[in-house]
Amino acid sequence: MRLRTRLNLVVAALSAAFVIVLIAAEIQSARSSVREEIEAANRVAAQLLGRLASVYSHVGGPDLVLQFLQQLGRVRSNEVSLLSAAGVVLYRSPPSPYKAGREAPAWFAHLLAPQPAKYMFLLRDGTQLVVEAQPSRAVLDAWDDVTRLSAIAALMLVIVNGVAFWSVAHVLKPFPIIAGGLQRIEQGDLSFRLPRLAGFEAHAIGAAFNRMAQAVEDKVRVERKARDAETRLEERREMASLADQRVEEERRLIAHELHDEFGQSVTAIRSLALAIATQGGVRDPEMGKVAHLISEEAARLYDAMHGLIPRLTPLSLDTLGLATTLENLVRDWQRRHPSIALTLRQELPNDLGPSVTLAIYRVVQEGLINALRHAQPSRVQIEVQSDVRRILVTVTDDGVGLPAEWARPGHFGLRGLADRVEQLGGSFDIGKGGQRGVCLTAEIPLTVPA
Repeated sequence: MRLRTRLNLVVAALSAAFVIVLIAAEIQSARSSVREEIEAANRVAAQLLGRLASVYSHVGGPDLVLQFLQQLGRVRSNEVSLLSAAGVVLYRSPPSPYKAGREAPAWFAHLLAPQPAKYMFLLRDGTQLVVEAQPSRAVLDAWDDVTRLSAIAALMLVIVNGVAFWSVAHVLKPFPIIAGGLQRIEQGDLSFRLPRLAGFEAHAIGAAFNRMAQAVEDKVRVERKARDAETRLEERREMASLADQRVEEERRLIAHELHDEFGQSVTAIRSLALAIATQGGVRDPEMGKVAHLISEEAARLYDAMHGLIPRLTPLSLDTLGLATTLENLVRDWQRRHPSIALTLRQELPNDLGPSVTLAIYRVVQEGLINALRHAQPSRVQIEVQSDVRRILVTVTDDGVGLPAEWARPGHFGLRGLADRVEQLGGSFDIGKGGQRGVCLTAEIPLTVPA
């Protein structure tokens, strides 16, 4: 049921209840008034007529009493009768001309009329004077009053309910507009705004609705931008991941080419130079010196090539595994920097995917090389620890710390490590390693597929 209908029914019910109570009170008041009036009038008329009839009976007999009653006529609210000793009606008071021919409904007369009251006086010669209450006119007056009040109440009921219906309709007129606005917001039309609504409450609701719609529109716009940005970021991460994979593949190919082709060529050049130095040095000492120089340069080139290959990709990961490769890496750099204490402690699980393996190696490699080249440390400690959920890699040194410009654009080493670890679902952090130095930490979950 609509709100307007419910309010109209409530107003109509209250109005009808008020009218019913008013009419009931009027009937109760009329009942008390009629009964008091009839009883009092009957009592007075009986006492007065009884004494006068007795006096007239002693003076002139029944004829004088009959003459007195005929001259008296009708007494209000009473019916007077004179009966002979044989019970024959000698006189009965005439009917009232007041509202002649009309009577109140029987149920109303029964509701208002008092108990029948009759006074009988025995006169001389056996005649009887009977005075009986007759409330019909008083009841009819009460009925007319109740009827008139009911008509006025019905008219007022119609007027009041008409005004109430119009007022409710006027007050609730903005509600369908508000409901329509809510429906449009629900359907996704977030730009819809309510017009200015008539009435203080409706205007306040409309203003609150417009503020809410604006807030929802702003929030949805921000969420859409955030989703779009997140989608673009995810796409860029996927592209970066693909680029990293291609870079690693190219590094691997270049490393294999350097190791297989270029390494063999350098070795051949060195062997030829040594042969020339051995065979031609006796006949031409200058040629022997040149051949020795070529051999030494080839050896330095070979060493430089073997130092470059691990920077491109650790080929030993495929053959020796991560633990041995890390040990070789630390041992190689320890040989180059004997004055710096390098320590490696590792606890690795048996099976790691290639992505996680390469990420661990890159973290250790980048942290170690940065510390040796830039931090001027006396000690570098590398730890690789694991449990059932994660692998924790830390590289700590006691050097001078990170330079102020390490995070400026163009320095992609550490930033690339962070992206690599985050692509595996892990976290990467760079902080202080105690009072001095740097602590590089990478946490990689083992639940992420390689």
